[in-house]
Amino acid sequence: MDLVSALAVDAGVELVAQHERVVARLFLPGESTPGGDSRTEAVLRRVLGMRPDALAVEARSIRERFVPRHIDLIETLNANARLVLPAGAPDLDDDTAVVVGAVFSSEFAVEGAALCNPSTVAHPDQGDVGPGELRLLLSVRSIGEGHISSIQFCEAIVGPGPTWRFLPREPRLAVADIGVAAWDRDHFERALLHGGGSGEMVRAVVQMLPPTFSAAEFAVVVQDLRPPLLHQDGAREQIESMRVIADSAYRAEFAPTSAVSARVLLPTADEERRGMEDVRLVEVDGADGGDGPRYRGTYTAYDGRSIASRMITTDDFRSFEIHRLTGRPSLTKGMALFPRLIDGEWAALSRTDGESTGLTRSRDGVDWGREEPVQRPNALWEVVQTGNCGPPLETDEGWLVLTHGVGPMRSYSIGALLLDLDDPSQVIGMLDRPLIEPFGAIGGYVPNVAYSCGGIIHDGTLWIPHGVADQSIRVASVDLARLLSELVH
Repeated sequence: MDLVSALAVDAGVELVAQHERVVARLFLPGESTPGGDSRTEAVLRRVLGMRPDALAVEARSIRERFVPRHIDLIETLNANARLVLPAGAPDLDDDTAVVVGAVFSSEFAVEGAALCNPSTVAHPDQGDVGPGELRLLLSVRSIGEGHISSIQFCEAIVGPGPTWRFLPREPRLAVADIGVAAWDRDHFERALLHGGGSGEMVRAVVQMLPPTFSAAEFAVVVQDLRPPLLHQDGAREQIESMRVIADSAYRAEFAPTSAVSARVLLPTADEERRGMEDVRLVEVDGADGGDGPRYRGTYTAYDGRSIASRMITTDDFRSFEIHRLTGRPSLTKGMALFPRLIDGEWAALSRTDGESTGLTRSRDGVDWGREEPVQRPNALWEVVQTGNCGPPLETDEGWLVLTHGVGPMRSYSIGALLLDLDDPSQVIGMLDRPLIEPFGAIGGYVPNVAYSCGGIIHDGTLWIPHGVADQSIRVASVDLARLLSELVH
């Protein structure tokens, strides 16, 4: 693959999409005729009217064809069958439940369209690694039917020396149990104002909330609102908007027995129903990273019309919390956190104007302040726009930042710059050419794209896993000392 430059070396490894990695989801037929029966009811009547021996044959076929592709398909089918049965309906026999559940289920290939945009951190489990090796954990963006993006994970071993190998991925996917996450009242109020909420309704709801609360407790508060407030113009729309914001914070927890590479985070909140894109993971420095989870990642939530940055946190990549961010920098995509506090504050690279890199700071890591300019598009290969390609990496010389630039023919290339360690708004070095670029014409789901959401430094080598044309993932290595020398001089 002709993608690297004189500074970067292709590692000769590739991760490709596996279309057979699927999840089973509830499927309901389309719109019903106004005034008529629901299509779900009509389909259900037809299934339940079939002969038991025919249902038994079909149930056996379903088990043989689909169970091997899933971890717990029968449980999912039974749950979907219960969802469409009328309240109080008698229990179905096993075969009928399987068929009913299968009629109202469908498979979704989470990486049916593409696999791309990896981000890398040191794996929380470094057991059984050999001398010179480092186990890595990567988040990857998987794109399925309808261009809906999900978050998956994979593992790799780097070292000793200039070697990288991806570990095999579990073929069957695991989905998370979704629960509620706690809101801080001040953060919620900022989120309401950030989302355009104002007036008496917001004031009334916020005043009634406890200092920390869940979406369920928010619903109780709304039920207790005085009727005159509910009769104000626009009250129902404001309440619905607040409900969407309250529901945007949630927990996702996977079974302890599930493999990391089997776990997939599917869009859950309304504001991400069309995709969770481009996680930029960072391992927070335990000594100077404040209290809180060890791993944080920003990602882009997409609802089909608008985008916004969200935060995902975890200690073990089994239990996750998802929260919204506030402040103007969070309205755009591509925020990347620094791995430690700087002068007692969180810092992040952002791109509020959509085409240049800026620096923003936060006292609590969720509410972000005004952006300071860092780098604007300059060279031809980045003339359309520039931005980060993952969280800054700390070196003795400064903060090493992988960047992306968009040039002619909407070609995405990866570059690098160096920021001052104490004042990262100051650029102290910038590469005058791409590290990785799509020489020639590279075909794929999105042609001519080289893009990463985060690299890692190990044993004097900068490793850059990157998406190629949104079609596959390859890895490049760069001699760190040589790169820093070019950046500094």
